Amino acid sequence: MKDYITIIGGGLAGCEAAYQIAKKKIKVKLYEMKPQKYSPAHSSSDLAEIVCSNSFKSNLLTNACGLLKEELRRLDSLLIRIADATRVPAGQALAVDREAFAEKVTKEITENPYIEIVNKEITDIKEMLKDGIVIIATGPLTSDGLASQIQELTGQDKLYFYDAAAPILQKDSIDFDIAFYGDRYAQEKKKQETEEQWRQRLSTQKRQEQSYINLPMNQEEYEAFWKALVEAEVVTLHDFEKREIFEGCMPIEIMAKRGMDTLRFGPLKPVGFDDPRTAKRPYAVVQLRQDDKQASLYNMVGFQTNLKYGEQKRVFGRIPGLQNAEFVKYGVMHRNTYINASELLEETYRLKSIPNLYFAGQITGVEGYVESISSGLVAGLNASHDLGDGGKSHRFSEYTVIGALAKYISTPNDKFQPMNANFGILPELEGKKIKDKKERYRKLAERSLENLAVK
Repeated sequence: MKDYITIIGGGLAGCEAAYQIAKKKIKVKLYEMKPQKYSPAHSSSDLAEIVCSNSFKSNLLTNACGLLKEELRRLDSLLIRIADATRVPAGQALAVDREAFAEKVTKEITENPYIEIVNKEITDIKEMLKDGIVIIATGPLTSDGLASQIQELTGQDKLYFYDAAAPILQKDSIDFDIAFYGDRYAQEKKKQETEEQWRQRLSTQKRQEQSYINLPMNQEEYEAFWKALVEAEVVTLHDFEKREIFEGCMPIEIMAKRGMDTLRFGPLKPVGFDDPRTAKRPYAVVQLRQDDKQASLYNMVGFQTNLKYGEQKRVFGRIPGLQNAEFVKYGVMHRNTYINASELLEETYRLKSIPNLYFAGQITGVEGYVESISSGLVAGLNASHDLGDGGKSHRFSEYTVIGALAKYISTPNDKFQPMNANFGILPELEGKKIKDKKERYRKLAERSLENLAVK
């Protein structure tokens, strides 16, 4: 076994992993293809380049991403420490001077005596895996050559995704004075059964039927929603994203522009339902589908969208029952590359089928800067353990955000899609439910920090 660990990718996750390994006085060989080659989104030769927003989101402990940052601070994350040092005014959010941030990360990594940086594109890792530990942290714009080999190693038929994901909501923010559970055709089936047959089937299918939440709309509500949807602002795509993004999945706003009734014959069709408030078929129905085992998160069926985030909150908030909806993930449409981590990875971010291969960053299905850093930290600590640092493997409690993210991406899920930090992936608090949201989040944060120790 080689006496160093190989990391491919010098982004946020790769740099954090390299630092955590070097802290153990283990050598790292960090491969970064810049400046020899750039992805379509990158332009700086520095490591840890930030290509989108300069915000690392909220610093508040009553925000899941803020809590994750605090967990990482307590675990001595290099990149969060540098983010704090290069912050710029942004209210309660942690925003950074992106150039200063990347320069400082590059300086720290370059000057670390245990880290060797190799500026080279890697397209073949089979030789590296023969007698060494490898961490792939190449992000959502992984080069074609390496992506092909990852596809081969993981046995996936597909690795490139032109992401068309629908928004995900927290169930406890939905208004159940309007919303109701139910299978689309359950009520139709009732008409064909005896009362006893109905009750028996209802008993056996209750869990399945509760995997859908329905939001009925009358004609006035639907037409107001439709008008707001077709007039809303959309995100401008990069040229490299425009070529293929609409081939597999049409955005709901594009579908709506084909005619006022198009959605009513598509994802919002009311067939199979009666509105419990009127005992009549609604004019349109929005369906939400369960997105996690705890049934605390639900995604909006058929609502893949390219609307700006603020527009999603405004427009989708017009849907009856969602006026106070809390979005844990907004809909996105962009080029993305990630593996089916729910089938392939352990909570340590190690590939189940190849024990000396780890993944870190957005390629694992975590989404966001801080989430990528957390995956790099966990992968780096566990790769160090495998090389014999004398410690134990690092599995964090599911009561922490860092542990809950690792569990989410490694739990089998046939509808797996990238996820960012949110309170919906944490186990619920024990005892009486706390109705006040801020108080509930404060309690979850306290529990998280109490359980931050490695299991």
